[in-house]
Amino acid sequence: MTISLERYSGRHPRLADSAAALALLGFALLGAALSAPGAQQPHRIMPSALLSGLACLTLMWHRRHPRTVVVVTLGCAMAASVLGYLLNPLLLAPVMAAMYWLALHTDRRTTRLFLGGAVVTMTVTTVLADPGEHPLILRTIGPAFWILLPVVSGSAARLRHAYWEAVQARATYAERSREEEARLRVAEERMRIARELHDVVAHHMALANAQAGTAKHLARSHPEQAERILGTLADTTSSALRELKTTVGLLRQANDTDAPLEPAPGLVRLPELTAACRSAGVKVTVSTEGTVRPLSPGVDLTAFRIVQEALTNVTKHASAATVQVGLAYTHDRLTITVTDDGAGTTPAAPAPGHGFGLIGMRERAQSVGGDLRAGRRPDGGFEVMTALPLHTPTARSEEDPRT
Repeated sequence: MTISLERYSGRHPRLADSAAALALLGFALLGAALSAPGAQQPHRIMPSALLSGLACLTLMWHRRHPRTVVVVTLGCAMAASVLGYLLNPLLLAPVMAAMYWLALHTDRRTTRLFLGGAVVTMTVTTVLADPGEHPLILRTIGPAFWILLPVVSGSAARLRHAYWEAVQARATYAERSREEEARLRVAEERMRIARELHDVVAHHMALANAQAGTAKHLARSHPEQAERILGTLADTTSSALRELKTTVGLLRQANDTDAPLEPAPGLVRLPELTAACRSAGVKVTVSTEGTVRPLSPGVDLTAFRIVQEALTNVTKHASAATVQVGLAYTHDRLTITVTDDGAGTTPAAPAPGHGFGLIGMRERAQSVGGDLRAGRRPDGGFEVMTALPLHTPTARSEEDPRT
């Protein structure tokens, strides 16, 4: 019921204020007829009616000018006290309403200042200028108590409204944060899938193009070798289709049981990768230093994709005959070096809209806490070097709860 009244008054403020003013006017007129036993009471009702009407009319502006309304209503009450009327809670109803709205619409300091001023003014006026000879306690403590009640109630209402506004603001901020986080996760997932698609398509298409060119070149002079390369070409395209289906399967629906669920590739497939490059006419040599250590799935996939992209760039851009792939294991890191001996044209910073291979490799390395450097070698050729942690922070925490 209270919520419905608040909503109605919010939609029709002038009508609500008019109804409140009329009700308070009735209370004030009734209060003008009350008096303490044995005290003299003014016989004329007109002065009280005029003062009460002025005070209640002023209440219509309590939303925009709460301080002025308090001053006017308090002045009307003091004038009624000088005329001999007893300041009872009914006669003080307009002042009490004005003090309530002052506490509701203004700050705590303003409310305290006006409350103190009202109490002092009423006390001095009723003590020095009350012709009705009402009891002292009714002229001092009574009005001060009745003025204090609406101030406490209005302050509590203001604090309650401020609390609910803060709760709503926090809820709005939390909702906005969740939406922003969801958009960020979607963007990161799109970027990850784009890198996967780029690595799969670029690598296999580059190998297929190199194998087809080599087979065409050897078709007349060495038909047997050309036929063997064409067989390898079929394996390359099949592998491309298989990995492409696996990557696109990341976009499947939750109830899609036909989507491919093959495990992500890792360094265990490095021999297969180097064999495909050899069939394209590039000799790839792999060397390992240190003790081979297990990698977390994310680091394993990142290491494989970086080697794959580096070999793809060699096949596409470099006139290289040999490529050296070095894997160096330490107690907490894996360093990968891919070096070719060709006159490579791979740019260190691709032109806008082209050559996202190096950017993708660098993003992959950074996503697992590593770094990547790429550039031409002083003695010729191109080199890609990356240092990756053996485990991502998440994987390390899952293995050792103390970290």
